[in-house]
Amino acid sequence: MLNASIKDIPIPPRMARRPVDRRGFPVPWFVAKIDGEWDFRVIAPGAMVRAYRQRLCWLCGEPLGRYLTFVIGPMCAINRVNSEPPSHHDCAIYALKACPFIARPNMRRNEKDLPEEYLNAAGIHIPHNPGVMLLWVTHSYKPFDAGNGVLFELGPPCEAVFYREGRPATRAEILDAINKGLPHLREAAKADGGEKQLDAEIERAMKLLPAA
Repeated sequence: MLNASIKDIPIPPRMARRPVDRRGFPVPWFVAKIDGEWDFRVIAPGAMVRAYRQRLCWLCGEPLGRYLTFVIGPMCAINRVNSEPPSHHDCAIYALKACPFIARPNMRRNEKDLPEEYLNAAGIHIPHNPGVMLLWVTHSYKPFDAGNGVLFELGPPCEAVFYREGRPATRAEILDAINKGLPHLREAAKADGGEKQLDAEIERAMKLLPAA
């Protein structure tokens, strides 16, 4: 039985076929089972490689079609890089509405008693909740070595919609989220001498924002 907080959210058929954990949340395909319990913070061994090579949805695990949807934060919209493979569009929308961390901007990541299997995401890890997420729909993406793991370069968007609390975000909300995370990118860009490139990426990303 689904958790009371998400039972009224329409669930895509592919996600409905996923197992449900003891709290009542559908278990994404990539999630690892630790000591008999699903741990949503841990990626199952080999899941990243399988998802990319076999073109599998990161959330339901079933084959992807032509359109690839990434659930990303506003900083990823700037550098067009993500640490996870794409999903079906309907699976991604469901995650936006049903995932507690994504749907509740004030919620923090639970990092208590992380198992030994836990690995930090590759690239620059920003631990705070951005408050705003983006559905980035594209036809392509490709992996690259980030030095501390594999990241994915996102292809050009054919659609990009920002969300907050399961609804389209306003321009003001998006700008607040960008300003919250931008110091982390600027610090990294300054260390690598990439400040001019970052400014160009910010200008490019601003064109994705709604007018209001």
